This record gives sequence, structure tokens and C-alpha cells, in this order.
Amino acid sequence: MPALISWWRQDLADLIPFALDDAVQAAGTDLLRRWAEPQRHYHRTTHLVELFWALEELEDGDDLDPRDALLGRVAGWFHDAVYLPLAAAGTNEADSARLAVSTLSDLGADADDTSAIERLVHLSATHDGDALTSLDRAFLDADLWILSADPDRFDDYCEQVRQEYAAVPDAAYRAARAEVLRGFAQRPRLYLTDFAAAQWEPQARNNLDREIARLDGPDIDGA
Repeated sequence: MPALISWWRQDLADLIPFALDDAVQAAGTDLLRRWAEPQRHYHRTTHLVELFWALEELEDGDDLDPRDALLGRVAGWFHDAVYLPLAAAGTNEADSARLAVSTLSDLGADADDTSAIERLVHLSATHDGDALTSLDRAFLDADLWILSADPDRFDDYCEQVRQEYAAVPDAAYRAARAEVLRGFAQRPRLYLTDFAAAQWEPQARNNLDREIARLDGPDIDGA
């Protein structure tokens, strides 16, 4: 937690150098509180840190420049800031985007930067859109880095998502989750940046195939 708030303060110092320290600290504390809410199992700070690492990989791979990487990290803080597992599709992202606009505007962020971050948060709802920028593509890939994780981390992720939807009966969950993952697996290109397509996609496709087969298979009672 102390490291995360330090990263937040550093990025906000670069994004909004004249923002008041107390206001930046308060905003970061509120975001950390949100990311630690009890209904979260996957959408916690581990996901946020993994997104930061993924953005760094994309920057090192020349698919993201330093300025856009900064915007991507700040957007990362907000993209799941509002998260209720059973909310209607797009609601969490819309509410998170509103929080981003309100918070960044209060801190004095440039309007174009705020708009770019708002756009990224909205795009994370569907991982699709028209006329995607290089920043859009990198951010969406970073958000989906988890699909390419090593098998043990990927399996943990799958279990964490199931925990977030514990209220959903098993058969309904398995069918819905398989449909979501199959949507990604059926894309001609899973990742949008050249680096991620080359470095992450093979493992991601293996993980997706394995998890879809498990979800489509017999339930725990052998039915």
C-alpha cells in the first residue's frame, strides 16, 4: 500500500504538477480504499499492479511512449474504482469514468488529459471501439495481460473471478463465463499491440482454451 500511494503521488506530480499535495493524497487514499472493498477478489490492488507492469512492458517494447504510459497508469487507478460484480453491463465503467472526471477536474488536470483517461475507462467496458489510438490499444492490452499469465496465476485469477460472482449458481456462471472467454478466444487477434500479440498471445490462447474446456465440461457432481 505505501508503495502504491507513492506511485500515485509521483504520477500525479507529473500529470498535474501544481495540484495541492493534500488533495492528491486524499484522492489516492480514497482510490486505495475503493480497491480494497470486500466484494473484490480479482479486482484488487494486485490487478492494478499487474496492469502497471504490463504498461511498463509495452513501453519497453516501443508500443507506448512515456507520456501515454503516464496517462495509462492514471487511468488504471480509475478503471475499476467502482466495482460491483452484479452491476449491469457498463455501469461500473460509467461510474468509474465519472469518478475520474470529477477527481481529476477537482485536482486541476488538463481537460485533454482528463478526456483521454475518461475514454480509456469507458473502453475497458467492452475492450473494443472505433479508431483506437496507440494509447487505447496499449491500455486495453495491459488490462487483459492476466489472460497471458503463467498457468498458476491464470488459475488463481479464474478462481478469484468466480468468488466475485459467488451469488450466481454454478451452471449459470459456467455458461456465462465460457461465453465471455470464448468471445476473446474467437478474435482473430486477441491483443492489439505488436508487442503483446507476439509476446503474450500464445500463452493467453493456451490459457483460454484450457479454461473454456473446463467450464464446458462436467460440473463437480459429474452431471
